[in-house]
Amino acid sequence: MRDLEGQEIERLAALQRIKMLATLVLLGCFLLLILTKVLEAQFPSLAIVAAFAEAATIGGIADWYAVVAIFKRPLNLPFPHTAIIPNNQHRIADNLGGFIENNFLARAPVQQKLREIDFAGEMSHWLASPSRSQSLARFIVRLVPQLLASVDEKGLVRFASDRVTGQLARTDIAPLVGDVMTSFTKEGRHQKLLDEVITAMHRFLNNSDTLDVIRGKVQKELPLFFNILQGDRLVLNRLVHAATELLNEIKADKEHPLREEFESFLKDYIRRTKRTKTFAKRVETLKQQLLARKELSQAAESIWENLRRYVMEDVEKEDSVLVARMTDLFVDIGTTLESEPDLRRDINEGMITVLSNLIEEQRGNISLYVAEQVKSWDIQQLLTLIEVNVGRDLQYIRFNGMIIGGFVGVALFLVESLLLP
Repeated sequence: MRDLEGQEIERLAALQRIKMLATLVLLGCFLLLILTKVLEAQFPSLAIVAAFAEAATIGGIADWYAVVAIFKRPLNLPFPHTAIIPNNQHRIADNLGGFIENNFLARAPVQQKLREIDFAGEMSHWLASPSRSQSLARFIVRLVPQLLASVDEKGLVRFASDRVTGQLARTDIAPLVGDVMTSFTKEGRHQKLLDEVITAMHRFLNNSDTLDVIRGKVQKELPLFFNILQGDRLVLNRLVHAATELLNEIKADKEHPLREEFESFLKDYIRRTKRTKTFAKRVETLKQQLLARKELSQAAESIWENLRRYVMEDVEKEDSVLVARMTDLFVDIGTTLESEPDLRRDINEGMITVLSNLIEEQRGNISLYVAEQVKSWDIQQLLTLIEVNVGRDLQYIRFNGMIIGGFVGVALFLVESLLLP
């Protein structure tokens, strides 16, 4: 438990002074009582003063006893129900923890207090300022090198790579590949691919070098045919022209019979492929071969190393790209929140739900923490701290006891005088 500081030391000195004053007043009442009793025979009118002094002395002593009994045994006498705080420190600690849990941390008052806070409004106002957003961005970016170093030191990159590779190795991707093939036929993607193939074939057939190569191949395979006809180039040109015309027709007509034949063939092929075990085995074999290649792990390490090097170099720059982008992001979030009341309301409701649930879950632990802290405090320091903060008011109880007691004594004296003249 901490020692007294600053104003508490001043309050302790003031407490000692008012204690001394209360004791002197009590002593004064006692001396007045003795004096008036001695002189009462000579001066009967002092009887009312004696009654006041007597009752004030009794009231002062009673209240002194009550105040002292809170903190210790009066005159070190073993009266019961004294030294209340020292003798009940653990019970007080448990009751205080329970009181805080049931009254301060109950769900209703917590939610009521949270609803007074405009979390989203405060956040939007703060982030909308470019200077504050930049300060936040710089603070976050300064943590990046430490984070990256920690990732490298603990081998998290290798660990993550191994976990991903292992998960992929255990995952059957054949259905996924089949679904990808099926999705390829949706929205006419396969027809677009066919158009690209037709365009490529058109360029291929209309290339003079390509025709020369084809002519040479055919002439090599059918020399007699070309020697007899002596029109090999004309025949080849006619064939190419016919093929080109057919390709143009297919490309221009979206409902061409050959297009429909191609679509029917492709869908039937995909359907048959997805049902065969051979397809699944081929996909699995290809996947395992791909995962086993060291180039894959090297590529992952290379990507990480390049990313790490770029980030480490960027954070050292005065005009850091990361800081600039993050600042823009924060400012954009702030301005968006300022212009979207519905979004702010949703964020506030979310914060209230999260925080109230968190406090609800942890309020028992908070209560236990408070109780354990109070139990662990040094009792003398605790008593001093309590006296410093409330002792002055307790001393005024002593003054009030003497004053009220004195007036009650006077009242009783008057009643007695009237009833028993």
